[in-house]
Amino acid sequence: MCTISELCKKYTELTEEDIDIIRDMSKFLTTFADLEEADIFIDCPAHNGDAIVVAEAKPSRVPSSYKKTVVGLLAKQENEPAVARTLRLGIGTRQMKAVTQENGCTIQSVEPIFHGDRVIGVLISERRTTEQIQMDEGLHFSQDSYQTIANTLAQIKDEDNWLTECIDEALLMVDNSGIITFRNGRAKDLYENLGFVEDVLGQPYKNVCLADADIGLESRNAQEYSYEMTVGYHVLSAKRVQLDVPGMAFAEILRDITRQKEQEKALILKSVAIKEMHHRVKNNLQTIASLLRLQMRRTDSEETRQVLGESMNRILSIASTHQLLAQSGIDEVMIGEVIQNITNNALRYYSGSRFKVEINLEGDDFQVDSDIATSVALIINELLENALKYAFRDGDEGCVRIIVTRGEMYSRIQVIDNGTGFDVENTDGSRLGLSIVKSMVCDKLHGDLEIESDHGGTRVTFDFKNQIMDALA
Repeated sequence: MCTISELCKKYTELTEEDIDIIRDMSKFLTTFADLEEADIFIDCPAHNGDAIVVAEAKPSRVPSSYKKTVVGLLAKQENEPAVARTLRLGIGTRQMKAVTQENGCTIQSVEPIFHGDRVIGVLISERRTTEQIQMDEGLHFSQDSYQTIANTLAQIKDEDNWLTECIDEALLMVDNSGIITFRNGRAKDLYENLGFVEDVLGQPYKNVCLADADIGLESRNAQEYSYEMTVGYHVLSAKRVQLDVPGMAFAEILRDITRQKEQEKALILKSVAIKEMHHRVKNNLQTIASLLRLQMRRTDSEETRQVLGESMNRILSIASTHQLLAQSGIDEVMIGEVIQNITNNALRYYSGSRFKVEINLEGDDFQVDSDIATSVALIINELLENALKYAFRDGDEGCVRIIVTRGEMYSRIQVIDNGTGFDVENTDGSRLGLSIVKSMVCDKLHGDLEIESDHGGTRVTFDFKNQIMDALA
């Protein structure tokens, strides 16, 4: 493998001093990769306007995006716009999509590397787009390696402070006499936001300590510990780490989590509101169903009782879905629970029938939003009613299978019975149930409906878009 010096001399116009700076920075890449839990690279500007990868490090605790080394490969401007932007403008670029040399997709955050007022390279942090990781604006301490990283940072020379300035947390270092001997830019800004007029650098730690008095120098025997505190309108998360460095006592890492706490409160309030909304909808629907049941008892017409009973079942199928949504506290519910509820209701309603039918639910189970859930509930209710009303004769024993298959964009549900079947071609609009099914599949779920039937039974297949909002956009 080519060395940094060889690559820089071959592809760049960097001076020997520039190359020495790049070489010194490359020593920290492994620590940096574990700190960020991401692939870390140093790229330098190449002759042709692209960039050349001169150093790399892979994280030890999470999978890398790369199978092979990319040192010595060019980073094309069109594939890595964040790198091109930072090299051109000399400012950091956060969380931009990029295409790797192995044709994979990643998210890049890029910091410029300066020699004087010239940009001589960039420091790149990359994560795979498939990883569901919340990415902060800057780098952050790995939760598993505070001790190692803090000790490493404590030994960084003044000219290498670029690394501590990339960290998203506020960092203080306190010596054995209780004096703050180091603070990064994040710490300076944090204390200014909290109302401190003077820079904390060089001050006794006890003068700027934000926690209670019992969490001070006298507590530093503990290797490390975490705590939260409220300072004015700010909520801070703190981590105290004892340093194994001569003359140094401990490091304190502070993060302002005010926004995170506000978001947590908002989510709780939203969950309560969603529960209350679905609970009220369920109660109103059950009240309507009770009125229909009362009307059924007052009529002498068998046809009227049947129509009212079917309407009541439709309303109860939607009400049962809202009950599940009220229990979950979010606007999503497992589709298997929805279908199982409808199945149980249908079996109870037809429990007195003179045939024995078993209903089996098979396939995948996944979350769907409330719009999909209520539509699927109504469709399954209609299909089960049709099967139990028309597919089986007195004395028959039969089976209805409901098969759920999850897809990437569209999912599919099949309702299959082994009943007598019917003539699909000669069905007119007189069957309200099938009309409701067709309307719900096409208009609400934005999917397709297929009905197949013969003397061996009936198969109804419909699909639906996994995200209704995407279909409406």
